[in-house]
Formats: sequence, C-alpha cells, structure tokens
Amino acid sequence: MSDTLASPPPATAPKAAEPARAGHPFVQLVLARFREFTRTPEAVFWVYGFPLVMTIGLGIAFRNKPVERISVDVEQTAEAGAVAETLKANPQFVVAVQNADTCRLRLRTGKTEVIVTAGHASPPHYQYAYDPTRPESLLARNAVDDVLQRAAGRTDPAGVEERPLAEPGGRYIDFLVPGLLGMSLMGGGLWGVGFVIVDMRIRKLLKRFLATPMRRSHFLAAVMASRLLFIIPEVFIILIFARLAFGVVVYGNLATLGLSILLGSVAFAGIGLLVASRARTVETVSGLMNLVMLPMWLLSGVFFSSERFPAAVQPAIKLLPLTMLNEALRGVMLEGAGLFALWPQLIGLTAWALISFGLALRWFRWM
Repeated sequence: MSDTLASPPPATAPKAAEPARAGHPFVQLVLARFREFTRTPEAVFWVYGFPLVMTIGLGIAFRNKPVERISVDVEQTAEAGAVAETLKANPQFVVAVQNADTCRLRLRTGKTEVIVTAGHASPPHYQYAYDPTRPESLLARNAVDDVLQRAAGRTDPAGVEERPLAEPGGRYIDFLVPGLLGMSLMGGGLWGVGFVIVDMRIRKLLKRFLATPMRRSHFLAAVMASRLLFIIPEVFIILIFARLAFGVVVYGNLATLGLSILLGSVAFAGIGLLVASRARTVETVSGLMNLVMLPMWLLSGVFFSSERFPAAVQPAIKLLPLTMLNEALRGVMLEGAGLFALWPQLIGLTAWALISFGLALRWFRWM
C-alpha cells in the first residue's frame, strides 16, 4: 500500500460577490419605517383606529338632537299645584313639586335647573332660584318665566316667527370634525415621529446608523416622509366616515384641503423631530410632547372656538400651528375658502415646518 498522502481536494472557485442592494438611503429608510409600522398592530390602531373611535364617540355625543327637556322644581306652597299644572301643559318642562329643602338640594346637585316659588299676591308673584353660572339654569329660568307670564295674560306687542336651521355646515358636528382631524394630525406627527426616534435611540439603533454613509438629513427626511405616507388613509377614513355617518360635507376645493393637511402634517412632523432631537428617555420625550400638545388642545379650537379666550391672548393663540391648521381646515370645509383667503395660515404652517426641521437638523444627536 502506498503511504503517500492523499492530495487535497481542488479549491472551489470563490463565489461572485453579491451585488449591493440598490437604492438611495432615503428610500430604504422610508421602506424600513413602513414595514416596521405595518408589523405593529397597536401602532396601526392608534394611527387609524383611535381617531375613528374619537369621531364616532364625539359625533354621537354632539349629534343633532332635540333640545333636552327642562327640569323644574316647584316649591310646595298653596299655589304650587296651579303653577305646576301651567308648566306641565308645556312639553318642554319636567315638573315636580317638592318641599323647600329638597328643591335646594336638587338644584345644588344639578338634578334640576330652576326652582319656582309662587307668592300669595294678586297679580301672581313668582320667585326663581337658579345658578347664574350654569347656562342651562339661566335658560331654564327665562323659559319658565316666559310661560308663566303668558299664562298670567302677558301679550307680545310684536309678532315673532321662528325658523330653525339644521343644515350641514352649521351644526356642531361640522365644527368638530375639522378640529378632530387637526388634533389627529398633531398627535400623529409628534408621537409618530418624535417617539419613534427616541425609541431608536434607546435601542441603540441610531448608533448603528451613525456607522453608515447615510447623511443625517436623509434619516430625518425619511422619518418625516414615512409619516406622510400614513396620512392619506388616516384622513380619508375620518372624512369618509364623517360624511357617511353624520352628513359632514366639504364645501371647498379638495386640492386646497389636501394642501392644508399636507402642510399641517409636515409642520407637526418637524416639531416631532425637534422635540426628539436630543431626548434620551421615554419619560423625557413624553413630557416634552405633552408640554407641546396640551396648550394647543386647550387653546387652538379643537372642541370650541378659540375666540372664547380674552383678546389679550389672541395674537399668541393665532401663532400656534394647530390654530392655523384648524382655521385652514374649517375655512375649506365649512366656508369654501380658497388659497388666497387662507394664505396667512398656509404660510404660517410652512414657516413652522421649515424652522422646526432646520433646528432639528442642527441639534439632532445620534446618541
């Protein structure tokens, strides 16, 4: 037997290097963010489901409905029965005869709007007890007085004709939907951008991005652009549902509405980048976002008009981005306003977007 060593097997030819994945860093980052979002069910719910739930709940609560009946307590006196019968003849009143202590307890606890006490006099004399700080109590006092005065023989010198209006565009739900849309865009821009960046920083993902040839501007722009991709279905869901369920119509141009939504989304995405540019913990970014959002929830006219606040603070309120966005959305949807009429709001949103993105680009830290 030959003791020669077996020759080693021939070396295999080296595999050809796999071609690098083509694509600009900006495109790849947007796709990565899109895949990460669609694979997170809770994120999908908060972006699309929660605004729809808010619209359903508030739309039902503030839908068009008849004026609620007025609760009236008549204090127990000799004339209480006649007064109660007079008021019961009007279907808008729910009347109960109670003793004095019960009447005052019910008024204090909000179970009745007004207390009527009939005096022993001719002509009749009535005393009204009500809470002047509650609008419904003041309205109840006036309605009760009008019925009792007419029953006592009062006649109006001028004829009155009532013409109730409840057409689309003039209801509270029509006012509410643009505010909810603006609030949704603000929350999505801040949480969908700012929280994501801080989460990446906590998981050390940003540190890995730092080792790539990707530019900082590519990363920040990709995060903003990926947020904008989610806006289209979000906006369509709210508007279509509001139209089908509550008859909310858009009187203005859809292109103008789309431009307002786009500028508002970019502005809040830029603010989200700015808030998260240096935050390193969830607690820090959550506190900063609440600090940014809470004043706008209160002041920017989401649920009621910002004109209710004193004139001295109106200039500051007008500068808030959510105020600008809500005014632009309501201008298009309720008034049919065009680009020329909305130029202050659109320019203001553009300024917020450019300034916030520029500052975020300057102050952003990877770690």
